[in-house]
Amino acid sequence: MDIQWICAVTIILAWFCSASSGHQTSVEPPRNLQIIDPGLLGHLYMEWQPPPSLLTLDQCTIKYKLKYRSMGDADWKVVFTKKLKYGDGFDLSKRTEAKVQTLLEGRCTNDSEVMSDWTHATFQVPSQGELESQIRDFHCVYYNWEHLTCTWQLGWLAPPGARYELYYWYEGLDHAVQCSDYIQTHGGNTGCNLQNLRQAEYIDFNICVNGSSESTQLRPSYFTFRLQNLVKPSPPEKLSVTISASEEVHVAWSPPAGGTPPQCLDYEVQLTEHDGDADAPWTAVSTQLETTFTFSQSNRSRVSCVRVRGKTNMFCADKGFWSEWTRECFYVSREDEKQLFIPIAAALSFLTVIIIFLLAAQRKKRTNGEKNISPTSLYLE
Repeated sequence: MDIQWICAVTIILAWFCSASSGHQTSVEPPRNLQIIDPGLLGHLYMEWQPPPSLLTLDQCTIKYKLKYRSMGDADWKVVFTKKLKYGDGFDLSKRTEAKVQTLLEGRCTNDSEVMSDWTHATFQVPSQGELESQIRDFHCVYYNWEHLTCTWQLGWLAPPGARYELYYWYEGLDHAVQCSDYIQTHGGNTGCNLQNLRQAEYIDFNICVNGSSESTQLRPSYFTFRLQNLVKPSPPEKLSVTISASEEVHVAWSPPAGGTPPQCLDYEVQLTEHDGDADAPWTAVSTQLETTFTFSQSNRSRVSCVRVRGKTNMFCADKGFWSEWTRECFYVSREDEKQLFIPIAAALSFLTVIIIFLLAAQRKKRTNGEKNISPTSLYLE
């Protein structure tokens, strides 16, 4: 009996061992990881090849885990993909590093995930020129969701006659495009205006400002951003303010005309009850989407100053710029002041008419009296 039991256990163990021996317990890493620059101003591609041993597997899912970052970034960007190529935007002034590993899961691994070692690669554009030869104070604003204006200052070490040129690229363009409308200062390019960029919204927008000089090399500058985060809308329009006898200030306005979607705007309304005082406190309130607001005020001795400005809200962008204020101050007298002014003005007008009439009558009477005096009476006197 014992011998039969031992034989049965031995057969079962042998079966499990033979079954498990067919499972994949390790996998090779991907081969030939490369970071490729196609000349798209920071949009790089990471490509690799599958390990040869995976070509014969047909009972497992093969995926790849890709991690990448620019030098100085604390966190890695992580992507899971079945493809052998992936692209993203990078700052070409920094070194780029990437690594990829193979992930295997399915019947060939007994439904457990098997991971390979990492395959590494780095990329860096050869540096040229001194660091202080690149442009300074680069700044872009997407005005009213219609046109982009970028400005900069010349590098500290830029020699006389240095020429800077702006190139841009976004997904959908076949190649980088040079600016066709430069802003110039003293004959040098210090900015660029770009129009018709609707199709570039909500995707990476890459810019390179490169310099050239006959005497020395100038270092290029690279920037990547999204247009919707640079919007500065026009000021709100048709601002109207009324003040009721109950001391309520009713403010209403319209969204600015142009390309900014009305549903993408939040507003800030400010009111002060102190006329002409630069240090007077302002009462401020923010509104989401609404284009009306009502204040309650208590100081009856002052007229009110009201102004409004707008900014892209969180539903359409991560950040943005405030518009300019509406007219610096919009003054409106209270209704009770208006009612008091009307009878006073009418009384003054009536008195003015009476006085003019009396003066005219008196002058006419004096003129008639002078005509009635004869020359004989004048002689006798």
